[in-house]
Amino acid sequence: MSENRAEKRGLGRGLSALMADVDLIPSDRPVPRQVLPVEQITPNPDQPRRSFAPESLQELASSLRAKGVLQPLIVRPHPNDRGLFQIVAGERRWRAAQIAQLHEVPVIVRDLNDTEVLEVAIVENIQRSDLNAIEEAASYRQLMDRFGHTQEKLGEALNKSRSHIANLLRLLNLPEQVQAWLKEGKLTAGHARALITAQNAVELARRVIDKNLSVRETEELVRRQAEGAKQKPARQAPEKDADTRALEGDLSAHLRMKVTINHAGQDGGQLVISYKDLDQLDQLCQLLGNQ
Repeated sequence: MSENRAEKRGLGRGLSALMADVDLIPSDRPVPRQVLPVEQITPNPDQPRRSFAPESLQELASSLRAKGVLQPLIVRPHPNDRGLFQIVAGERRWRAAQIAQLHEVPVIVRDLNDTEVLEVAIVENIQRSDLNAIEEAASYRQLMDRFGHTQEKLGEALNKSRSHIANLLRLLNLPEQVQAWLKEGKLTAGHARALITAQNAVELARRVIDKNLSVRETEELVRRQAEGAKQKPARQAPEKDADTRALEGDLSAHLRMKVTINHAGQDGGQLVISYKDLDQLDQLCQLLGNQ
């Protein structure tokens, strides 16, 4: 079975079963835990989240220094280095523990393959980290595209409503600039949802930011823009005079091709010659070349 098909097939056991298996959701059965030195643990190079805010890590380190690591890390035996363990879930706690100068951390060891490790890492980002709306939406999209999960199954496993997941996924259709403002906190998810249907979302988003508009005011702005576009009459080309129409007829008869003249007064205009096939184009080139 190819790697791509293995990813699409997912886990077989189901996402909920996997989450319970690695203690991401409460489980009634006892889960064996142990303690490992922090230097015996390595991060996962395929961890979906690459950046960890220093301020957030310092806050977590202060908490761990005072209370210890209450939630164990999920690790697996390192696939390439015997004696070491690779983080499946909990890299933030591992990093904060080092800042807090803790020498050991509690862990749960699980034997998971690479596909399962990636899936758990994405789920943990959704469940544990303070993701913005775009990051959360991108995580849902990755779970659906790489592992074949549906919105319904994700909702059941993550205790999220299907509408919540669907609304977040729609944010990924926004222009990149609007998504960037959402990531930066200049727009809220409510503002972004209101802008999804706007034809000029970037322009309206800039107005929302500059004027510090509320979500309701943003919705009204988008509504007025849409109504204005409907009411604006289509720009009609001015009716051609008799001389222009006659000249079009003469040229069309002479060239044996359709000729259209769009005269714009003192600003000049366009003369458009339409040909049916390459033979007609060749004839036109010959006529022009003989002049």
